[in-house]
Amino acid sequence: MDRTTFVNLVTRHREPLRRFLCALCCGDAALADDIAQDACIKAYLSIDSLKEVDKFASWLNRIAYNTFLDKRRARRENADEEAAINIAAESASDDAFKYQDLYAALAKLPEHERAAILLFYIQGYAIKEIAEIVNQNENAIKQQLSRGRQHLRTLLST
Repeated sequence: MDRTTFVNLVTRHREPLRRFLCALCCGDAALADDIAQDACIKAYLSIDSLKEVDKFASWLNRIAYNTFLDKRRARRENADEEAAINIAAESASDDAFKYQDLYAALAKLPEHERAAILLFYIQGYAIKEIAEIVNQNENAIKQQLSRGRQHLRTLLST
């Protein structure tokens, strides 16, 4: 794949990737942008590992998710719930998630449940694709979706 094709693919998938990461980071748009940038650099450097161009979006999401996990491990700190409650949307891509209650509820979910919920409901991936992105089996993803929905239902109803 040449550089122009890569840039075109990243441009096409930039906003969905940013929305996913912004929600995964509980509304921290600056952190989401940093992770997206790192993920795009990693993707460009390992473009030869992409076997099917039509799976570029899920491949890029997998790299972004792993980059998110790496950053979380490096920081070793939990999301600040008070900060998540007070975050205001900074752009049109953040408008879908500008509701502070949702950010606060997402911040309380375990990371694996949050990722499964976001990839399934926001990004529209099938369970099989989510399993590939987060490197888990399909039954684990189904269980995470079920638990995540229940946790969100409880958190948002209180």
